[in-house]
Formats: sequence, structure tokens, C-alpha cells
Amino acid sequence: MTAVDVPLAEPGQAEADGGAQSAPGVGRLRKRGLARSRRWAPYLFLAPYLALFALFVATPIALGVWLSLHDWDPFLPSRPWVGLDNYADLFRSGSPTHGNFWRALRATALFTALSVPVLVTLPLLLALALNQRFPGRSFFRAMFFAPYVLGVAVVAMIWRLLLDPQVGAINHLLGKVGLPADTGWTTAVPWVWVSLVGMTVWWTLGYNAVIYLAGLQNIHRELYDAARIDGATRWQQFWHVTVPGLRPVFVFVVTMTVLASANMFGQAYLVTGGGPGSETRTTIMYIAEEGFRSFRLGAAAAMSYVQAFFLAVVNLVMFLLFFGRGSDEDAQ
Repeated sequence: MTAVDVPLAEPGQAEADGGAQSAPGVGRLRKRGLARSRRWAPYLFLAPYLALFALFVATPIALGVWLSLHDWDPFLPSRPWVGLDNYADLFRSGSPTHGNFWRALRATALFTALSVPVLVTLPLLLALALNQRFPGRSFFRAMFFAPYVLGVAVVAMIWRLLLDPQVGAINHLLGKVGLPADTGWTTAVPWVWVSLVGMTVWWTLGYNAVIYLAGLQNIHRELYDAARIDGATRWQQFWHVTVPGLRPVFVFVVTMTVLASANMFGQAYLVTGGGPGSETRTTIMYIAEEGFRSFRLGAAAAMSYVQAFFLAVVNLVMFLLFFGRGSDEDAQ
């Protein structure tokens, strides 16, 4: 018999032929898998944030609401359901928490009203100055921002030593120049408010200035050049170029400053102790006392949500004023 030469298939050729025949099906499966992975990719990227948000934000909020509906004492086995009584007590004259809560809220509102205008305007002026070109600009930027890196305990201790009515350096210096040397910076009204606002401005001035500075550097120089060509003065350039360009930054600074001022705790607690009397006892201080000294966690939680509601309303009004006005101007 004559041997017949049969060509041998090269290794992998059969698999390649089979793969070529099934390529359309495989391609469709791959496209489906790719589409499915693209659909789920955003959720996978969001998953770590959503998990942390649920654990550290959503869960405490829900737990706080649950606490506010109970007469919750952590050292008692019985924590009866009281419904909205903790909230009603805040508005019911004669209740144990009514007078103290509204006095604390008034002190918080007073501090906010005194500190926010200064912490909004003064950093803007500082940022305008630091945005100019002059020798040592970087040094001055760092120096003004430096106090912000200090903790509230350090800031409070420094200013408590400076403001002490008996041995404080400020009263000593005032006496040297012939001014009253016995001013009660931490013990008398209205000087306690001057002290709290002053130290807060010194502490947080640089942070707001840096935010403004970043916004100023994001405004295109061509806009100022065009304004100068049109004959605009420095004030007109500021009002018609700088202010509109800083609107989002301005809203951010105002919102964060209002929230920080409304939650002021460390300065008053460490410097004035809430005194004289309860004049500088802020809402956060009173909530802490009710929750961790009197162990009335339900009432403390209710107070915190009432204050949060007021802050939400204030910030919503500011947002509508700033952006609503800006939309009207843009439309005109």
C-alpha cells in the first residue's frame, strides 16, 4: 500500500478554527459583560463612600432620632417611649429645658451674629492684599494661616492667659498706656463676647482668607484687562468682576462660617466656662451638659435636631438669596 501523505494540523489550529466559528457568539457575550460592568462600575466606585456614610452619618442620625423619642438614661434599664414630648418641652413654658435651651440658643445666635460678618469681610480684604505681588508674600500667607493648625484647646489656653483680668498680658499692657487695667475680658459682659469673637477671628481668619485667595486666582486676568480698557475704576472692577467671580466661594465661606459659629463650644467652655452666669453658654454646651452630666440623652438629642433645623433654614435662605439674586442678574 502506498502511504498517503496527510498534512498534519499545526498545534492550536483546530482551536483557532473553532474559535473563529464561534467568534460572533463570544463577541456578543463579551459586549454584554462589558455593558454590565460599565453599568455597575459607578456603584462599585461609590460603594466605599456609601458604606462609610451609612456607618458614620446615616446610622448616628437614625440613632439620634430614636433617642430623642425616649426618656433615655444609659444607666437605667427602663427607657420609656415619650414620643414628641422631648421636642414639645423645648416650646412648653415651664418645662425643665425650655428656658435654658432658649437662653443657650440666644447666646449661640449672638455669637454667630457678631463673628460671621467679621469672618466673612476681613478675610476677603486680607485675601485681596495677599493676592498682590510684593516681597515676602508667601511668608505672610503662611503666617496668617498658621494659627488655624492649632487645636482649640491650645488657642483657648493661650488667650485665657492673655485675657485673665488679674495677671493677663493684655490688661497689663493697657495699664502701661493709661487705660483701665481691670477689664473683665472673661468675667463681664460685653467683654466676654469681645474676647470670644476676637480669639475666634484670630484663629480662623487665615482659613477663610486661603479659600478666598483660591477663588481670586481662579478669576481670569483678561476680565480685569477688559474692564480697565473700558475705563472701569478699581472699585468698579471689584464690584463687577471680583464679586461675581467669587459668588460660589462667598456662599461656601458664609455657609461654613455660620455652621462653625453656631457650633462653637471649645472657646466658651475653656475660656469663660459659659459665664458670667450662663451668658456665654452656647447650645452645644447645654446639649453636652444635658446629655453627659444629667444623662438625659433623649432631651439632648431633641435639642440637637431643633438646632439643626434652624441652621438648615438659615442656610437655605442664604442659598436662595445669593444664587437667586445671581440668577436674576444673569438673566437681566
